[in-house]
Amino acid sequence: MPSISTSLSWLSILGLLFSPQSCLALSKKNRLACQKATHDPLKGCPKHTLLVYAGSANATAKKNVFPSIQSAVLSLPHDNSTQYILILPGQYTEQVNVTRPGPLYLLGQTSDAASLAKNTVEVVWHNATGTTTTGSYDNAWTSALTIAPTFNSSTTGSGPTGNPVPEDTPFGNFDFRAYNLNFTNDYLPYAAGPSLALSTSYANTGFYHCSFKSYQDTIYVGKLANSYMSKCEIAGQTDFLYGFGTLWIEDSDLLMRSCGGGIIAWKGTNTTYENKFGVYIHQSNVVAANSSIAPAMVGKCALGRPWNAQHRSIFANTYLDASIRPSGYIDWSTTAPRVSNYTFMAEYKTYGPGWNKTGRIEGNVTHILTERQWQPYSSPAKVFQFFKSGKAGNTAWVDWSA
Repeated sequence: MPSISTSLSWLSILGLLFSPQSCLALSKKNRLACQKATHDPLKGCPKHTLLVYAGSANATAKKNVFPSIQSAVLSLPHDNSTQYILILPGQYTEQVNVTRPGPLYLLGQTSDAASLAKNTVEVVWHNATGTTTTGSYDNAWTSALTIAPTFNSSTTGSGPTGNPVPEDTPFGNFDFRAYNLNFTNDYLPYAAGPSLALSTSYANTGFYHCSFKSYQDTIYVGKLANSYMSKCEIAGQTDFLYGFGTLWIEDSDLLMRSCGGGIIAWKGTNTTYENKFGVYIHQSNVVAANSSIAPAMVGKCALGRPWNAQHRSIFANTYLDASIRPSGYIDWSTTAPRVSNYTFMAEYKTYGPGWNKTGRIEGNVTHILTERQWQPYSSPAKVFQFFKSGKAGNTAWVDWSA
């Protein structure tokens, strides 16, 4: 992954992080006009929008047409400017790495931007780690899409705190958005080792009408990252949401391809300020990936387990199908439970056949929240914090209209 430019001043980035006026976001009307298929693909797009077309092997940067998403990303200036990339239909087998700090919007061309089912662009990668075939290396090497300022900041590492990140590492992208794109890591059709579809660290990232598919560790939200997902689809088998940062999932579908570990495995982090790091799944659906596997999964899938004892996650106002275990959450393992007074694995007004109040109480690992207990976490504005400050309200980069 390219390293971040040393020409950017820390103070300028810090100012942008706290300034809601720093982003030149597209209006919904203009975004839809850009994404719509037309004879001239860039009709309706902002001036200087780059075009990615899988069949443009002979294209040149002079024409602003690129054969891969990564080649378009690498052509962009490493500064705070707002940039747009329109991606034409196709399957793009590549790893996409974004290190620039300025706003970047990836737009998938589609006939219906309000329907994930109509997505025409897929980014595919085939890699895992920790298998007899691949050998072992950091999970960061496997991801189809990575947003982070440096490779070091994107690594998962091991142990309770993972790899150390140098204190002078700046925040990365303060407003990354992807619309109507599918990200897939299909190393094998089962959990064979970490195989990431998405990795984001030290960045604010938003995903709208996107899908993420893998089997193990599908989505990694790493250190000091904020990620918002709306009307998305996330598929996995083992710990397919994991990380250190803050992830809010809204109005989306979590598809269980089998039962392994839990849906969520999270690590809390000690900081000098009170933090809200964790996963918040709101008004969504947690269901078996398809009807053929559903009968064999009844009562076997865990909502999550503590990657360390400071795990925090909440399923709120969310439908749970019959796949969910009576206990809801589980210990990490029988020999290493990793549960303490600091562990916060919780539900608020979940419903459906996977909700079992008696089972939750008997399992003694799931917190059933009252309205008062839910309130401190009840909106993205309450959990997304500014870089290293503990200050809440970091939502200027969220597209509420998508």
